[in-house]
Order: sequence, then C-alpha cells, then structure tokens
Amino acid sequence: MAKAKADEVRLTATTDEDVRSLRSLLTFGCKGIAAYAEHAAILGFERDDIYGFLMEALASTTKYLSTDDMVALVMKAGETAVDTMALLDEANTTTYGHPEMTEVNLGVRDNPGILISGHDLKDMEELLKQTEGTGVDVYTHGEMLPANYYPAFKKYRHLVGNYGSSWWHQNEEFDAFNGPLILTTNCLIPVRKENTYLDRLFTAGAVSYPGAKHIPNRPNGGMKDFSAAVALAKTCPAPKVIESGKIVGGFGHNQVLALADKVIAAVKSGAIKRFIVMAGCDGRHKTRSYFTEVAEKLSKDTVILTAGCAKYRYNKLPLGDIDGIPRVLDAGQCNDSYSLAVIALKLKEAFGLKDINELPISFDIAWYEQKAVAVLLALLYLGVKGMRLGPTLPGFLSPNVVKVLVDKFAITPIGTAEEDIAAMMAGR
Repeated sequence: MAKAKADEVRLTATTDEDVRSLRSLLTFGCKGIAAYAEHAAILGFERDDIYGFLMEALASTTKYLSTDDMVALVMKAGETAVDTMALLDEANTTTYGHPEMTEVNLGVRDNPGILISGHDLKDMEELLKQTEGTGVDVYTHGEMLPANYYPAFKKYRHLVGNYGSSWWHQNEEFDAFNGPLILTTNCLIPVRKENTYLDRLFTAGAVSYPGAKHIPNRPNGGMKDFSAAVALAKTCPAPKVIESGKIVGGFGHNQVLALADKVIAAVKSGAIKRFIVMAGCDGRHKTRSYFTEVAEKLSKDTVILTAGCAKYRYNKLPLGDIDGIPRVLDAGQCNDSYSLAVIALKLKEAFGLKDINELPISFDIAWYEQKAVAVLLALLYLGVKGMRLGPTLPGFLSPNVVKVLVDKFAITPIGTAEEDIAAMMAGR
C-alpha cells in the first residue's frame, strides 16, 4: 500500500498533464522491461546497460524534464525493450532450444495432475524434473502454453498438454482441474467464495495470495521444492474433461524463417494477401470480443501472427491453412512478440524493401498492462506505423501525447471489425 501511494504521489506531483502522461508511459514500460529482464536473469542472462537504463528512467520521474526530453526517454525505453526481449529470447532458446511447430493436446489423461500457469520456464523445467516417474502428469495453462513448443520439454512424456485458456477464466478452470495449481508470475485473479481450489493453490516467485502455499525461492545452486504439490497431487482425482482436440503452435522466428521460402512463395502467388499481427493481452471485458470477431471475419487469404494470451481468442478457431501454412501462427508468450518483429524484419529483407511498413502486414494489438506497454514501445522504436490499439487507448495518455503518437506513428484506436478489416486489407 505504501509503495502504491508513493507511485501515485510521484506521478501526480506535477500539474502538467503531458509530463504526467509521459512519466506514466515510461514507468509502465520500465515495469514491463524489468519483468522480461528478470525472466532472462533467472536463466543466467543479464546486461548492465538494461539495468542502467531502468535506473536512468526511474530517476527521471523525480525531476522536471521537458516534453521533448521525456519523449526521448520513452523512445529509449522502446529500444531497451527490444534489447531485453532479444536477451530473453537468447536465454530461452539457448537453454531450451528453439520452439518448433507442435500439436498440443487439449484433453486429459486418467492420472492425477499438476497445472502450472504463468511465464517462468525455469519453474516449468524444475517441476517436470521433480514429477518424472511419480505418476503425476503436468499440464500448462495460460501463458505457460508455449512451454509445449520447446524441444527440452518435449522429452517429458508426462507433459500432457494444455488445460484451459487465458487468465480470466481461472475461477472455472481451476475448480475443474481437481489437482494442485502452481502460479509462477502475475496472472493470478482473486479466488471467489464459491471456488474450491484455494487449498490446492501454490504460488512461486513474485506471486502470493492469502491462504495459498508459497514455494520459496531457490537456494544457491538448488531447485525450487515442488514436493508438497507433488504429494498433494497424488491424493487428488484426475482433471475433469473441459475440452478435447489439439491446437498448433511453436511459430517463433526460427521456425517461421525455416518456412520462409514457402511463406514468400505464398505471398508472391497471392495465396497470402496480408499478415495481421494480433498479439497482446486477453481480458474479460465484452469489448475484447472485437478481436475474436476480426479473426473470424478475416478473409481466407490472411494469416494471423500472434503472441501473448490474446492467442486464446484465435488459436482454437477452425481457420484452416494456406498451402499448408496455418492461418494462426502462435509465436509464444507476450515477450515472444520479439519473434514477430524479427519475422517482419526478415521478410522486409527477403522482399528487398527499405521500410517495414511496406510489407503486407497490419498490427491490431490488444493491450492490458505493463508488459504490453513495453511491447508497444518496442514496436514504435522499430518504426512500425499504423498500429491499431484496443479495446481502448491507455487512459493515462493525455490528448497531446495521443496526438504525438497519432501524428508520428499513425496509432489509432480500434473501430468495428468490419471497418478495421477493410482498412487493413487496403493497407491502412
């Protein structure tokens, strides 16, 4: 509470709404950068310049800087976000291999299971090691789905697949799972009185919850101890069936570039008319049905590039493929939006274009919190223009800051699905 109040005082201490708006944009971006930097650091990958910028940026919020100076810092945050996501990509792929095109099971088996959600792949690795040979299966949930795409995790035969969908469905899905639930990052929602899973809920890392069991951080050179969750799982019934079938994912930059000749040929032949980047965050508000509607109404000569929990709006739709290329290419977690930028930059080179905005690609981004702000700033730094952002623009942006984003980067709020599809297909 004291920290939250301190943040409020620092950000509102000026009467200049544009300075306050830029401070908020910078602070949220830094929080996202810090989250990604922590994931990389857990795997042993760090860069002093990233930490140095975070200190510079946060120190700037205690000073009165001109609007131009603040805009420069915000753009430097975008550059640092790119560097941080690149570092995390290096950490993940060096440690666990490059994600591969993978069919992920959505059903369940008869064994007791543990469900793990969030972003921490190191926790995933240690849980799989500690459950191997115990008769307890492991299922991913939410942003942990992309763990199924990594070669290092595929060798574990008790990694069954994915259970459920994005974070805001937890109350129903966690009740149905029956076994222990491990939350590794910030995607835990309040447990309702009628829910039955609090005594099966475990938290790890930065996550905690009243009444949940917290798994301590790693001792030096050791692993987190998941034995309590394993012991509890052995006393629980198997997960309840909530869906069946399979979904396809694993389209990080390495996998897509392996298909580059096929993709380029499909574009040149006209089989693929446009790529639509629909990455970002999912949410419970009805306005987010816009993104599902866009995916359903896009013509069959379009390909959706996605990352983050927004993927659950599209990855279970029967959208088919184009010449064997799935119409939904899931790059992974929200931080893997970096892969989407790499893919776009490589396609720009392959087509001999000078500007990323000359590609047949549009951006229709769902934002929610600080990681999404870091991704947004990264895309702005890379020169992406014409992004649609929704379901609303961030409330902390002042009219003048919005005008700068519109004038310089052509950012626009989402409209109706029909209007936006027509504009995107026309290259606007």
